[in-house]
Amino acid sequence: MAVSDDAKNKAEDLKGRGKEAAGSLTNDHDLKNEGKGDQASAGAKQKVSDAADAVKGGVDNLKDKLTGH
Repeated sequence: MAVSDDAKNKAEDLKGRGKEAAGSLTNDHDLKNEGKGDQASAGAKQKVSDAADAVKGGVDNLKDKLTGH
């Protein structure tokens, strides 16, 4: 995936951490849980992005071997 996807995922994670912290400080369990959900979502998206990058790298390596580059 693109660097911009990585940045978006990091921003979503940071937003989630902020919500979780704010929820903890204000004793707002819904906000705290929403923050945890944002973090989990960002983590899942990042894993998919990393897997896609690994597959693309493997495909590129295979193409290079098959074409002799």
